[in-house]
Amino acid sequence: MRTIISRKALILLIALGATPAFAQAPAAPADAPPPPPLTGSFGAGLSLTRGNSDTTNINLSFDTKYDPKTGYLFKAEGLYLRGRTEGADTANRLFLQGRAERGLTPHVILFAQLQYLRDTFKAIDYLVAPTAGVGYKVVDTPVTQFTVDTSVGIVAEKNPGIDVRRSGAWLAGEKLTHKLSSTATLTHSAQALWKMDDLKDGLYTISVGVAAALTPRSQLKAELLDTFKSQPPLATDKNDVALLVSVVFKY
Repeated sequence: MRTIISRKALILLIALGATPAFAQAPAAPADAPPPPPLTGSFGAGLSLTRGNSDTTNINLSFDTKYDPKTGYLFKAEGLYLRGRTEGADTANRLFLQGRAERGLTPHVILFAQLQYLRDTFKAIDYLVAPTAGVGYKVVDTPVTQFTVDTSVGIVAEKNPGIDVRRSGAWLAGEKLTHKLSSTATLTHSAQALWKMDDLKDGLYTISVGVAAALTPRSQLKAELLDTFKSQPPLATDKNDVALLVSVVFKY
């Protein structure tokens, strides 16, 4: 579901997402069994209106992690957004990311990742960015995980009517997961991608979400997603904000 909110409201939500590690939260059960090597989830959301206006909005998402507890792990995630109003597209976005990590110490990790983005309303036919870098686990407890990372590599971007542009790439980001209770979780992430041949050309993504358990294997999740491109290639808006509501099934 695509919507517009005020800047003040967005800043407040980001601040709430960035500070929960200091809030009181329940301790994890001492006798909890270890998680299986392969875990993940997939989610889906749908909203329809008919009558004075006809709108259809869908969002599909997944994430998966394979962690055999050997110091290596693999993670992947994806998000697809599609919206139509009165027969015209109002959102069309696909994001995919795969990432392999190697732990050096309990807090330091090395990683290589590949990102793919297609966003019709940002005039991005595709953007591909393979990078490698280092991350640091600032907090890593059963209740709160907070990680920062940075990486370098290359980026290739194709826009309508424009040849593919290639450049060195620099990425920086952070990710937070915090258990508010035994049934509710708050998530927050932020990432910036800069092109080295023009650091003013940046792509920034910020999200804040809350998930509440419906059953041991399902959640109801609401997430605010803000995507900002400082130098859009065509006459498109720099900023897009989406509010996503979905049911998430875990495995």
